[in-house]
Amino acid sequence: MTEVDLYNLSPTLRLLGMGVLIALLPLVWTLYSSRHQPVNYKLRAITVLTLFLTFDLVLFGSFTRLTDSGLGCPDWPGCYGSASPLGAITHIDAAQTAMPTGPVTHNKAWIEMIHRYLAMAVGFLILLLALSSTWQRWKGQFSFNGAWQVKPFWAWLTLFWVCMQGAFGALTVTLKLSPAIVTLHLLGGIGLLVLLSAQVAWKPASQRQTIAKFHCQLIWAAAGFLTLQIALGAWVSTNYAVLACNGFPDCNGQWWPAWNFQGFEIWRGLGIDSKGQYLPMEALVSIHFVHRLMALLVFSFAAFMVWQFKKADILPGLTRLLSALLTLQLITGLSNVVLDWPLLAAVAHTGGAGALMMTLTYMLSRSKIQR
Repeated sequence: MTEVDLYNLSPTLRLLGMGVLIALLPLVWTLYSSRHQPVNYKLRAITVLTLFLTFDLVLFGSFTRLTDSGLGCPDWPGCYGSASPLGAITHIDAAQTAMPTGPVTHNKAWIEMIHRYLAMAVGFLILLLALSSTWQRWKGQFSFNGAWQVKPFWAWLTLFWVCMQGAFGALTVTLKLSPAIVTLHLLGGIGLLVLLSAQVAWKPASQRQTIAKFHCQLIWAAAGFLTLQIALGAWVSTNYAVLACNGFPDCNGQWWPAWNFQGFEIWRGLGIDSKGQYLPMEALVSIHFVHRLMALLVFSFAAFMVWQFKKADILPGLTRLLSALLTLQLITGLSNVVLDWPLLAAVAHTGGAGALMMTLTYMLSRSKIQR
C-alpha cells in the first residue's frame, strides 16, 4: 500500500463545503415548508431534520464498519489528501492492485467518504442550531410560556459532542480500527441521538404525564442496561466476533463454552492482545457469549418494564414502540447468528439499538415524577 500521511488537513475546507451542500437541500425544504410558522417552530423542524440525518449517519457508520470500509481512505479527513476518491484514483488503484480484497478499494473509499460527508452535514446543521438559538435568545424572540425552544446550552453541548465524534472518527482511521476507539465512536453516535432526541421531545411540565418514581427508575435502569449492552454489541462487532458462536441457543454445540478474557483487554490492536499476540478463538467466543448473556438480561428487564407500563397505562404509544423495537432487536440479533451475519440484519440491529435509546429518552422527556 502506498505510504500516506495519517493526517492531511489540506482538503478540510472542500469537505466542509460538501457537507454544507448535502445539508442544504433538506434544510431549504424544511425552511420552506415551515415558512409561515414562528421561529421556534422552524428551529424545531431543523432539529428534527438533524436528528433524522444523525440516525442515518449512525446506520451508515454501521454499514461502513460491516463492509470493512473503515480504512477505505487511510488518511483523515480526506482521501489521500483529496476531497473525494476521484482525486485519489492513482493511489487507490495502486492499493487495490497490491491487495484486491484489502482495506483500500474504490468501493470502500467511496463508502468511507460518503460517511464523512454525511458527518460534515450533521455537524453543519448542529452548528446552525447553536448559532440560531443563541441569536434568537439574544434578540428575545422566544416566548418562554410553555413554547418549545432550542436552548442554547443544549445546542452548544451537542456541537461539542459532534466535534468529539469527529475526533474519534479520525482516531478510528489513524489507529487502524482499534476496537476501543471504534466502540467509543459508536457509543458517541448513540449519545448524539440521545442529545438530539431530548431536545426534540422536550415538553413543559404541564404537558407531561405524571408517573410514579418506581416507573421513572425503571426507565433509567433500562437505559443503563441498554448502554452496557450496546457497548458489548459494539465490542462484538469491532472484534469481528459475530460468527464466533455457531448455533442458537447453544454456542458451537456447547451450552457453556470455555472462557478466555483476553478479548476484553481494552487498549490493544484489532485481532491481537495487549502483548501483540493473535487472539485465540476462545477469546472471540467469550466476547460473543457475554453479549448473548447480557441480551437475555436486558430483554427480560425490558419485558418486565413494558408489562409494568402497560398495567399502569403509562405512555401507551411509546410503550408499544418499545415493545416493537425489542422484538426487532431479537429477530435481527438471531438473524446475525443463524443466517451468518447478513448485512441488512446487522445494520438494522445497530439501528434498533439507537431507536431503543431514543425511545427511552422520549419516555423520560414526556414524563414527570408524581409528588
